[in-house]
Amino acid sequence: MTNQDATEMSFRRAGLWGLLATTALGGLVLSAQAAQAQNAPQANGAIQLETVTVTEQRESGTGPVNGYVARQTTSGSKTDTPLIETPQSVSVVGREQIEDQGAQSVVEATRYSPGVRSESFGADPRNDWFLIRGFPAQTTGYYLDSLQLFSTSFATFKLEPYGLERIEILRGPSSVLYGGGNPGGLVNAISKKPPMTPFREVTVGVNNYGNTYGAFDLGGPVALNGDGNQFYYRIVGLGRIGDTQVDHTEDNRAFIAPSLTWKPNQDTTLTILGSYQKDQTNGQNFLPYEGTVVPAPFGRIPTKLFTSNPGFDSFEREQAMIGYQFEHRFNETWTVRQNLRYNHLKIDFATLYGGGYAAAPTANEALLSRFNFVTKPSVDLFTVDNQAEARFATGPLQHTLLLGLDYKRYSIDDEQGFEFGPSLNLLNPVYPPATPTTSRYVLGNTTQTQVGAYVQDQVKFDRFTLVLSGRQDWVNTDNTNNLFPSSSYEGNDSKFSGRVGLVYNTDLGLAPYVSYSRSFDPQIGTNFATGRPLDPETGEQIEVGLKYQPVGMNSFVTVAMFDLKRQNVLTTDPSNALFQVQTGEVRSQGVEFAVNANLMEGLNLVGAYTLYDLETTKDLNPANIGLMPTGTPESFGSLWLDYTVQEGTFRGFGVGAGVRFVGESYADAANTLTVPSYTVADAALHYERDNWRVALNVSNLFDEVYVGSCSGPAACFYGDRRKATLSASYKW
Repeated sequence: MTNQDATEMSFRRAGLWGLLATTALGGLVLSAQAAQAQNAPQANGAIQLETVTVTEQRESGTGPVNGYVARQTTSGSKTDTPLIETPQSVSVVGREQIEDQGAQSVVEATRYSPGVRSESFGADPRNDWFLIRGFPAQTTGYYLDSLQLFSTSFATFKLEPYGLERIEILRGPSSVLYGGGNPGGLVNAISKKPPMTPFREVTVGVNNYGNTYGAFDLGGPVALNGDGNQFYYRIVGLGRIGDTQVDHTEDNRAFIAPSLTWKPNQDTTLTILGSYQKDQTNGQNFLPYEGTVVPAPFGRIPTKLFTSNPGFDSFEREQAMIGYQFEHRFNETWTVRQNLRYNHLKIDFATLYGGGYAAAPTANEALLSRFNFVTKPSVDLFTVDNQAEARFATGPLQHTLLLGLDYKRYSIDDEQGFEFGPSLNLLNPVYPPATPTTSRYVLGNTTQTQVGAYVQDQVKFDRFTLVLSGRQDWVNTDNTNNLFPSSSYEGNDSKFSGRVGLVYNTDLGLAPYVSYSRSFDPQIGTNFATGRPLDPETGEQIEVGLKYQPVGMNSFVTVAMFDLKRQNVLTTDPSNALFQVQTGEVRSQGVEFAVNANLMEGLNLVGAYTLYDLETTKDLNPANIGLMPTGTPESFGSLWLDYTVQEGTFRGFGVGAGVRFVGESYADAANTLTVPSYTVADAALHYERDNWRVALNVSNLFDEVYVGSCSGPAACFYGDRRKATLSASYKW
């Protein structure tokens, strides 16, 4: 038995164990619950039920969303602030929307959000890819519970959406609160936390590719020494195993996330959060423009064709996280918080990826040249954010003052190997033998530490809210190159970031706003063109917008216009795809529209539309000035409606339908190779009754075959084909 076979068998066992454990645990708890529910009958045969008092609970910026319409956020200010009073664009995807749309990844959950181009590399089960306001955001703009999941090289984190309560998208530069980051914005995923009342759920599902999953979510108060009011627990788990739309490519996962909250009084809360996740899948197809976007002499490459080698190709991720969130309120004025987490990540990836045609394709032969690539990064990431918040008044001014000090230490032991591999005939795919390359072009360690001190004041005067924020960062980057010690380097950077915003709230629910912000993003690596450490990226933005929260209606509408610049842009070196250079500046100007609404009881709507004018304004190659970056559409939009019958014979039956449009983009820096726009439809049927929920979710309903994007003429990626998922869950 090979190591690959052993790994696959181990993962299958883990996935099956997850499914069996979910079923068994659900059955045991259901049996116990049914037995306890039989209260003692009264003399007249009636059953005495406990009195239940229902009270409306104010939404928290880190808690559950009521339906599809969120009202609070913490991502925009690090304080629990109404969205209508936040002078920056923030979108929120709640748990109910995630479930109704059947999202199985974070990128699927953000498909209907404005300003976010999810799945920017097509169907890729390895990673979550985002463009926010036209700029890549997955490396510096991915957050969990407001702490960064920083990525570099090929060491990428990925989150399981079943473990999330909500997902917030903050658009525009945000370094003033979060430190180094891209100017487009960030995705902040919020973990499920222990509930104050008992909650239990088990769910199973399977899609048309045979990918099967089982999951459980259990939580509530813990009774210790007769007192169940201080400790609360939650444990979320999921096992997934099965195939995808590409032959020889699986999407397997084992995930567990326990958490415990200690609340000794109303002023003090400590929540410990942990998670462990193991993923096993395969590399992604890198396909030529000719044969995907446009037909080759032989036609088009099948979407299911696997262009690496079965048994050779493997992608494994193992990530573990442990941390806590602490809050204590001293009095009506002062509250302190500390948010801390340690993350460990290991990836083992070997693949043969396409590098274009080895020779001009004909009707009878199409040889795909392939590169033998290996990487085995190991990452340790520690982050802590300390905050002191003061709420007070100075005359007619109401202040929410935030003082913060955060620290991040990122260390990666990086290993990357490359050599030319055997070609593959796409028309007769007989896979030639291959072994992982032993050559290395990257071998060493990079450690980056960042300390940031920030201050923010949200000042309210009558109907105005003025937000003033400032931050100073100090960054040290230490690189040890084991292959070429003379190329090792150490660099220090420091930068001030700022933001000022003003919003005016009217009695009609209208809130016009304006803001200006700057960002700072220290880079890891060297400029291949100069041989020197990369300069930090910077960004600045002016944004004006209008938010509308109609009085007496559960809806929220936003319109935002922005002018955003990104300087010292990092791009792939045109002469060597394995290295990067900094080409100057890209400008993104655009408008975003979004609506979330509960139109009537049981009818929810989500709509978004984004339009950019994106162009390169400075570049090492003057011919690129005025052109669009590759793989970046200038327009995309979506609309989703979901209705559940509230009364009568069909009470609990629901139907959902959505449409997603993505505009054209380019496959080359010269903007001569166009990737056409595409439109796909999604649909859902669901039925809820007596704590049961059964659902059928179908994405790409009409099985549209399309290219999601191209990062170059030899690197095009098909989008998701039709995927139908049948699921059943029980809550009690």
